[in-house]
Amino acid sequence: MGTHAIKVPDLGEGIAEVELVAWRVQPGDMVAEDQVLADVMTDKATVEIPSPVAGKVLALGGDVGQQIAVGSELIRIDVRPDGEAEAVSAAPAKAPAPAPAPAAAAVTASASAPVERARPSGGKPLASPAVRHRAAALGIDLRQVPGSGADGRVLHEDLDAWLVRRAGPQAPGAARYAERDDEEAVPVTGVRRRIAQRMQDAMRRIPHFTYVEEIDVTELELLRSRLNERWDSERAHLTLLPLLVRAVVLAVPRFPQVNARFDDEAGVLTRHGAVHVGIATQTVAGLMVPVLRHAEARDLWSSATEIARLADAARAGRATRDELSGSTITVTSLGPLGGIASTPIINAPEVAIVGVNRIVQRPVMQGGAVVARRMMNLSSSFDHRVVDGQLAAEFVQAVRASLECPALLFVV
Repeated sequence: MGTHAIKVPDLGEGIAEVELVAWRVQPGDMVAEDQVLADVMTDKATVEIPSPVAGKVLALGGDVGQQIAVGSELIRIDVRPDGEAEAVSAAPAKAPAPAPAPAAAAVTASASAPVERARPSGGKPLASPAVRHRAAALGIDLRQVPGSGADGRVLHEDLDAWLVRRAGPQAPGAARYAERDDEEAVPVTGVRRRIAQRMQDAMRRIPHFTYVEEIDVTELELLRSRLNERWDSERAHLTLLPLLVRAVVLAVPRFPQVNARFDDEAGVLTRHGAVHVGIATQTVAGLMVPVLRHAEARDLWSSATEIARLADAARAGRATRDELSGSTITVTSLGPLGGIASTPIINAPEVAIVGVNRIVQRPVMQGGAVVARRMMNLSSSFDHRVVDGQLAAEFVQAVRASLECPALLFVV
């Protein structure tokens, strides 16, 4: 037998350390070659670290949430003689036959409860990166959570059911007015910690100027509805975001100052001809900003398809480092929960972010008459060091003009 130490690999230029997001194995586990050992994070991209050898896990090199330097020991594996480890890992343990459930339990069980399935490979938990990140944030050991997905995969519903079971039964009505003194310490790790650091840094270093403008999107929503009726079966569903991105693209040539990145340490503002739009996306692990590259060269359907793909990749934890970096301006939306107005935080080192609030139908004076119109506010923030208030207002008004007269979106 021999011992093999696996070190944290060099995952990219300028990366000196990574954050340990989740362990996939524990000491004593048998691992096969190329089996994923751990998830680590650089910036906002999560990377899986596979094992180059087969053997038995002897020791782990850190705790979840810990920062580990590139080149330091990540995990130590006891390498077995040729063929032995492979034979152990290749033969999945047979799950014991499930015992019949008591009749009383069958009566009280919820009909909508997930069906727990046997877990293959000796009970190793299967789960998506998003589920693993959520479990780590909640302090849940996935090996203790029965999975209801295919091959025993742990789903978000399984985590919810586990939390309910862990809380224990309560008498009917007892919790409505009962005092509670319980506390739960939740470590801020992974993407959530990076988000906290970036938000704090952005608010500390950037003087934000927020400008809110009301927009009549009645005609825009009518156009969007008609386009979806005609092509929805053939193309991606058209949401408001591709239309907003198009309006931003049309306004940027007149206001290049807002499509820029500011290096405040070097004192250099870089204006970009390309419009790489960050799409703020809410995920289980936190807010991520995948990038729609070269929006200036895309039509509505290309933008809609790529935005949907990027959002799905971010929510599933599959977004790559390249897909999460390099934006020049960001748009953010909470959809129907968007509220009346907001104060979005700039995605540094960018200098502008455009926020979409919810659309509501309300009475508006038009031509001396009160008519029902669909209205929406844009809440946009700018870096006041390099973007003056008047320029910011003029940029938003240019975006407004295109959205209120959607035919302009198709005029170059």
